[in-house]
Amino acid sequence: QSLQFPSCSGAPVCTCLFPHVLVRTRVQSFIGPAQHTWERCGLAQALLERGCPRSAIEDPRGSSVFLRDRPVTSHVREPKQRSHQITQLQPQQVLLHLRPGEPQNFEVKFKRVEDYPIDLYYLMDLSFSMEDDLVNVKKLGIDLMDEMRNITEDFRIGFGAFVDKTVMPYISTTEHMLQNPCKRKEPCAKAFGFHHVLGLTRNGSLFEELVGGQRISGNMDLPEGGLDALMQATVCEEQIGWRNVTRLLVFSTDGGFHFAGDGKLGGIVLPNDGKCHLENNVYTMSERQDYPSLAHMAEKLKEKNIQTIFAVTEDVVHLYEGLKEIFPKTAVGTLSSDSHNILQLIVDAYNALTSEVIMDHSELLQGYQVEYNTSCKGHVVQTGEEGRRCSNISIGDEVTFQVSVTAPPCGIAPEPSRLLIRPQGFGEEVEVQLRPLCQCRCQEHRVEDSPQCSGGRGALECGACRCKEGWVGASCECDAGVSAGEGAVALCRRDNSSEVCSGRGDCVCGECVCHRPRRNPEHTYYGKFCQCDNFHCDQYQGRLCGGRGRCDCGVCQCSLGFGGSACECPLSTATCLAPDGLLCSGRGHCVCGACVCVDARFQGPVCEVCLSCPDVCTLHRECVLCGASARDRVEERCRGECGPLNVTLVSEPGRLPQEQRELGSRRCRERDARGCWVHFSHQAERGNISAHIHIALHRGESALLGCSLTMVLYLIPPINNYSFFKLWNKKGGENPFTVATPAVLTVHCG
Repeated sequence: QSLQFPSCSGAPVCTCLFPHVLVRTRVQSFIGPAQHTWERCGLAQALLERGCPRSAIEDPRGSSVFLRDRPVTSHVREPKQRSHQITQLQPQQVLLHLRPGEPQNFEVKFKRVEDYPIDLYYLMDLSFSMEDDLVNVKKLGIDLMDEMRNITEDFRIGFGAFVDKTVMPYISTTEHMLQNPCKRKEPCAKAFGFHHVLGLTRNGSLFEELVGGQRISGNMDLPEGGLDALMQATVCEEQIGWRNVTRLLVFSTDGGFHFAGDGKLGGIVLPNDGKCHLENNVYTMSERQDYPSLAHMAEKLKEKNIQTIFAVTEDVVHLYEGLKEIFPKTAVGTLSSDSHNILQLIVDAYNALTSEVIMDHSELLQGYQVEYNTSCKGHVVQTGEEGRRCSNISIGDEVTFQVSVTAPPCGIAPEPSRLLIRPQGFGEEVEVQLRPLCQCRCQEHRVEDSPQCSGGRGALECGACRCKEGWVGASCECDAGVSAGEGAVALCRRDNSSEVCSGRGDCVCGECVCHRPRRNPEHTYYGKFCQCDNFHCDQYQGRLCGGRGRCDCGVCQCSLGFGGSACECPLSTATCLAPDGLLCSGRGHCVCGACVCVDARFQGPVCEVCLSCPDVCTLHRECVLCGASARDRVEERCRGECGPLNVTLVSEPGRLPQEQRELGSRRCRERDARGCWVHFSHQAERGNISAHIHIALHRGESALLGCSLTMVLYLIPPINNYSFFKLWNKKGGENPFTVATPAVLTVHCG
């Protein structure tokens, strides 16, 4: 069975369901004796057109049902309300019946509620370089509690510390350095991996008391073992005391971090398992397991729904900025040299993190697809990856996400299954129960030994006979042994040398029952011997029959107005017409809607371009200059230069026709032997058969000074130029004749 276009052939009833494509009929008489049961599958409209009653079409559709739909909380500070009574996400549980390939949509609302509970765990680097920072952190508890009460009444704080693995080369293992790793008279604490000091509590004074008792320690290399500590603070939910509320983890250091693979320097090769290993609040696997990888750490932060705030000094900010691309919901703040700005840094980072909502979901089962879109506060619809997030969300704002879930074809993903959708960094989630529709209701009414199946030779299920062993046919009418005999099979061959049913069907009771190609439900085999199909024809531009016809037994039947073996040829000549109305400008033939130029010098869509031809102005230069000098004896003196051209004189350049290149009209100028400019106009006749040149001769104040004359040449039958010139003078320089399309040339001294 194809993963893209499943077929009913050989498959259980109704497993052929597919989006908007395949439905199933329940009428046995809908198909004939030489037809497969899969031929009852198809588009609903096509089945209706073939005579299937609408009531007999089995066409299950998807649906969504909200099982738990508690509205989002709209109160303003109700201190007695428990955290589990506050709702920021609606609905809470959804049941989706999914037709394979057909998206099912539902709406998820999120509201940033005032007074939502917060758990904050402070994880601090206690290596020697952080000694001055510890002084300010010791005073942090009560101040932070007071500041966070402006955000929520339900705030808890905890504390943990880290240095690095207690093996070489991370620390010195000499006896005196183990006892006092700070290299000074005043002793400091022994090095350690991670120490959980205080579980999450509302008691700010206890925080200051326990943190006040911490002492600085030391190690040898610059990177610290912070990822070991971060992993333990994340996965040890019970020991830390994490609730299902907003979880913040503040990571404070002035150094970089070791990650997976660095443990080999100390002979540690066992990978980090991502599990909790706290005994008496101390990390016990520091010397046995490697540091976690960044990807592993990101996975655990996402799983435990923890938002991380990196409070780091300026010289290592760039390292932790890079983690924002890997870790979910992460903020980075620049810590002052002595951490005096830590309080404001935490508040600013919290506001930045909680003002952005990013929808996420649990790992998808094979074949399922989930898409989001939202309009956020600006009412601009965002789709794709941006459809999962909304920024600048203030307390009290409500945003809506449209979630679309699509199931794969039946048989790919297990059923039933579920999907969890939740906003990153928030404790609530939507449980989506997934139920693919891979069965038809009519299967519940199976009739064993049905009389309609040739007197009980099979069971009638959804209108189709499921034959007992030994019987075949749409109604189980044929003995399988007889049907497979040589006599019956011979009726299914075109000749003695051919395959049975052309290798495209089954011989049932002496008749070919054609298969249906599995890759595309619109492809079919047909004919007495299944010798024909509707998809093996010539293609044009990658499309069968050019998309302009239908394929019928290997031959394209073209739509009106097209021809050719692949319907590639438009029969109309409209695309070959030049602007002057001539077919291919009179220089070629129209073949398949495109011009084929006879003269190899010409090219272009309508044979209008000649790159090797001389310019029309240069081509007629000698004729024009001759006409300009001959004046009233053009016909007599310039016959050799002008040939069949009709030449007309006009009084001045202003009377030259306007240039219209698309219609073959050009205006030119050439300089004669005296340095005078000669202006003229050339008009090509249709097909270049009889051209016109208009020459303008313009007289100056003194002809003796070499001032120019203006001549106009008309494309009319030749006339007596001397008589014309006399009449032209008499008329004051006006053309005494009526000419449809004049060509003009002007000559004046330069």
